[in-house]
Amino acid sequence: MFHKILIANRGEIAVRLIHACHELGVQAVAVYSEADADARFVRMADEAVLIGPPAATESYLKADAIIQAALETGAEAIHPGYGFLAENAAFARAVQDAGLTFIGPPPEAIAAMGDKAAARRRMEAAGVPITPGYQGEDDDRALADAARRIGFPVLVKAAAGGGGKGMRVVWEEADLDESLAAARREARHAFGDDRLIVEKFVPRAHHVEFQILADGHGHTVHLFERECSVQRRYQKIIEETPSPLLDPDLRARMGQAAVAAARAVGYVNAGTVEFIVDPDTRAFYFLEMNTRLQVEHPITEMVTGLDLAQWQIRIAAGEPFPYRQEDLQQQGHALECRVYAEDPASGFLPSTGELLLARFPQGPGIRVDAGVESGDAITHHYDPLIAKIIVHAEDRDAAIRRMTYALRQTALHGVITNTAFLLDVLAHPDFRAGRADTKWVDRELADWRPEAGPEDLILAALALSDLLPATAQPVAAPAGPDPYSPWKRG
Repeated sequence: MFHKILIANRGEIAVRLIHACHELGVQAVAVYSEADADARFVRMADEAVLIGPPAATESYLKADAIIQAALETGAEAIHPGYGFLAENAAFARAVQDAGLTFIGPPPEAIAAMGDKAAARRRMEAAGVPITPGYQGEDDDRALADAARRIGFPVLVKAAAGGGGKGMRVVWEEADLDESLAAARREARHAFGDDRLIVEKFVPRAHHVEFQILADGHGHTVHLFERECSVQRRYQKIIEETPSPLLDPDLRARMGQAAVAAARAVGYVNAGTVEFIVDPDTRAFYFLEMNTRLQVEHPITEMVTGLDLAQWQIRIAAGEPFPYRQEDLQQQGHALECRVYAEDPASGFLPSTGELLLARFPQGPGIRVDAGVESGDAITHHYDPLIAKIIVHAEDRDAAIRRMTYALRQTALHGVITNTAFLLDVLAHPDFRAGRADTKWVDRELADWRPEAGPEDLILAALALSDLLPATAQPVAAPAGPDPYSPWKRG
């Protein structure tokens, strides 16, 4: 086992990984930007190294500074978390070249799955179902010809991207030229690569992903699925397992396909194979593979009893994974809600300010992964995720009741949050029936507005009485969400 691990990330995932290190008896080194000097993860770490100013490009994306910090502190390994450099093959290779261990898959596997066009070809060769699509010559004429052959609607996607960037749904041919141009611009800006692919678009598709774990001794298993269809702007906000859409036969077939996908690229460590599922035909198609730990990994931990963060470290240290596929099973039902500092009534615009009060729920079957505490600042520099609230119960109905209770026990003052929105999603008949697809939020809750409750009246009274400081007033961030967010693709 390692003696010391450097965590190349921030916020909630850095806190999570520090806990994992400490439980294994390993020292944790944090790296931080000037904006995070007083952050919770910095306070928790055994050592902390300042690596640059607030901008991610000058701190958390500075590979050389991170590797140098690891060498100077005597860390033997680097854990990238998710986001930032987690899926950067060049960074993984540089870590290895410096004589350190990268806690994640081999650089070759990251590269193989990072290019969507190449990944589709590999998956097709491995027998993994893929959506009808085209990943050949990249000029607009070839893409347009392919779209007509596939049949509208189609999905135009950035070949090298993710997180909804460079992605457009094209419902009819008349909109194709404009969509191709817009997708190219966005892909070039976000990834420095404007290559595009075209796929058949599946209306009302569900987003179902399978957790993979592979050791360095040739053993690969899946740890079952996560339903991730409740999304806004292509980003997940509620995840659950088991999926209400899957039956045992479909679960087994998708799990086998996920394992085949991982083996096709020589995968080692934790990863996630994402699929879209047609709820009418029960057909499923490969979407992409995230070559890292996922934001929503806690719900898999809740139903399997396995600590994925610790197993990432143990596998990187050379340990074999001791369980066969037949040894693994799901117990009960788990839900995760992502609590963001954002305003769902204003297009999910991020909110900034000081968290005057951050009180999280407690109780049986409730877990909170938070990167902040009362008094911490939510800035415009990074993603506005405040915490993940996770619950586990004996079945889905009980899990929804427990999550409803947990969200109602959550108190966050100083910024606008999405907790009221999450409660309304949980109460909606479509969600209760398992009918929410990836476009459901946009379609059904586009005009959502919160109802004023007792806490709003209390805050208003405090503000009028001058007992609540001016900093408690939520301030909308002037720019969009951080493009380098650790949660962008998760």
